[in-house]
Amino acid sequence: MLTEKFITLGITGGIAAYKAAELASTLTQAGAEVHVIMTRAAQKFIRPITFQALTGQPVHTAMFTRLTGWRVAHVDLATRSDLIVIVPATANILGKLAHGIADDLLSTTLLAATCLVLLCPAMNTGMYQNPIVQANINRLKELGYCIIEPATGWLACGQEGPGRLPALDLIFNQIKDLLIKISDWQGLTVMVTAGGTKEPLDPIRHISNRSSGKMGYALARAALKRGAQVILISAPTGMSPPAGAKVIWVERAREMYEQVLTHASKADVVFKAAAVADYSPRFTANQKIKKKDEVYLLELEKTPDILFELGQRKQPHQILVGFAAETENLEENARRKLAQKNLDLIVANDVTQPGSEFGQDTNIVKIIYPDGKIISLPQMEKTVLAHHILDLVLPLRLKK
Repeated sequence: MLTEKFITLGITGGIAAYKAAELASTLTQAGAEVHVIMTRAAQKFIRPITFQALTGQPVHTAMFTRLTGWRVAHVDLATRSDLIVIVPATANILGKLAHGIADDLLSTTLLAATCLVLLCPAMNTGMYQNPIVQANINRLKELGYCIIEPATGWLACGQEGPGRLPALDLIFNQIKDLLIKISDWQGLTVMVTAGGTKEPLDPIRHISNRSSGKMGYALARAALKRGAQVILISAPTGMSPPAGAKVIWVERAREMYEQVLTHASKADVVFKAAAVADYSPRFTANQKIKKKDEVYLLELEKTPDILFELGQRKQPHQILVGFAAETENLEENARRKLAQKNLDLIVANDVTQPGSEFGQDTNIVKIIYPDGKIISLPQMEKTVLAHHILDLVLPLRLKK
């Protein structure tokens, strides 16, 4: 099942460290080559000899005492790993990783890694709910790390609440899913648009919208992780673009229109996730507009319809996916857009629904096909949703 997969399993200093032994055994039995890194604190809870016996591999515990071939361990493990899994992921390791701190073998390996990293947080409820820890988790999600939310239940500290290590079968299934998907988009070029455009009124003010760009960036990261070449055309978002993508920065709708049409012919799949202004000021003042009259009339003109143009120019081998953020009549409006723009798929969400608002890390969507089929997905992290969307798009691409 996992034959020829190289997995690095990081164990940190939490009471759930003992559960990692069963996971190491399960991964080894599934055919993976499992290499374990244990922090100094982890060794207070379980001995390295246990993991050596279960995996048949030496356990890595110190930064400078072990060499692998001609390279130091953290470089070798980072470059050879198909996947790194941290079980449990304590508040300490999450904080280090979120802020680029590398002061032991595990943290240096994580920073040197270019492969997928799966984090499985487990800690005291108060620690997990601490705003600092939550901020670190959110930052890691934005950076493209895969995170399984902890389970809720009775904890070793005597409290009850979120913080338990997720069930081992859930972790194992997530590992399988990540490794199976690691190259299924290999050879494809994906173009993603993201963010909300800004249409200037004067040198200081502009018209824009509340799009955060998080869904587009999640799609770009997911496609990269699954082997695709990614062209990301982004309006300002305040987020760091995913490493490995070709990033083209734009601001106005007209700029996005020009860049999208310039690069569209290179793409096998286009995800049009940007929120592009429908109207732009007809005139932009050269100087700041001063407050004078009680009423200020603003004349607007339509911006180019990027998605319509893409639909008209769509080549036989291309897949075009649109997004619809609505406040009413979700399915009706999405179906109309699907037909008018000649889309292969549309992802629709009601931004008035809790968990689906602008700026959130989660979304609740309906995925609608031209034949009327609808797939309704529950609330989920946008990083997870991105992979669901890729899963649904890939069969359409293979039929082309």
